[in-house]
Amino acid sequence: MTDERADHDPQGMDLARRIARAARGAAPKPAPKKRRPVQRPDDPALLGDLLKEVIEEEGWTREVSVHQLLARWPALVGQVNAEHSQPVGYADTILTVRAESTTWATSLRTIAPQLVATLNEQLGQGTVSRVVVIGPEAPSWKRGRRSVPGRGPRDTYG
Repeated sequence: MTDERADHDPQGMDLARRIARAARGAAPKPAPKKRRPVQRPDDPALLGDLLKEVIEEEGWTREVSVHQLLARWPALVGQVNAEHSQPVGYADTILTVRAESTTWATSLRTIAPQLVATLNEQLGQGTVSRVVVIGPEAPSWKRGRRSVPGRGPRDTYG
């Protein structure tokens, strides 16, 4: 698998230009994949249809579907759990969720198998293989005027 992220435009300007060209009916830049015929300028297409075409063409269908479903996080995990957690990433069929405390992380880990089943039921089997629940980030003592390289003397309050 090649690294497609090397050509990634983080601001999305390339994608925006392609959508605008397609909406105007201008011929898109040649791509290695087979494309549908471009619609004529007097036959306007809906932006949603054009966006859907670009998503399919780029192979983003699974990721977009996952993110649309995760936008309804409270419906998936319940309102109380959603108030104390949020999904923070999806890569290689693994969903990462951050909880606000270790207690909430433990609670979410107990429902992780049901969450995987629900997500796969709604998105297709194999879309999510695992849910990783992480707790809050611990403060780092590695910064500041009084820090020392390496493990140091371990007396941070003296």
